[in-house]
Amino acid sequence: MYRRTNGRLGAKLLWFPAALLTTTGRKSGASRTTPTLYLRDGDKIVLPASYGGRDGKPAWYLNLKTEPKVRVQVRDEVMDLIARDATDHERRLYWRKLTRIYPPYKGYQQAADRRIPLVVCEP
Repeated sequence: MYRRTNGRLGAKLLWFPAALLTTTGRKSGASRTTPTLYLRDGDKIVLPASYGGRDGKPAWYLNLKTEPKVRVQVRDEVMDLIARDATDHERRLYWRKLTRIYPPYKGYQQAADRRIPLVVCEP
C-alpha cells in the first residue's frame, strides 16, 4: 500500500514515521523490504535495529552488514544509500531523538542483552 500510494497510506506505523527499507538477502540474494521507523537528518536516514528489544538482531540489519547498499523510500522519495553503523557521537545524538519519537525504545534498550544498533544510511 505504501508503495502504491507513494506513502500517502502507510507512512505512519501507529504514531511514528515509517519508511520502507529494501536490503539484499544475505543468503538468498533476493530483495527484502521492511517497514521501519526512521529519523531524517538532512540527506541521512537513521534506522534503529531494535527488533522490539529482543535478543538478536533483525534480519534486515544482518542483510545490510553483508551488503550495505540499500534503498529507502520515505513517502514518494526513493533513495539509493549506503548503510553503516552510527559512530558513538551519532548514536548519542540520534538515540535521544529516536526515543522522543518513540519512547518505548528506552525500555527496549534496558531489556535487551545487547546494544541496539543505529544504522545511518547516506548517499
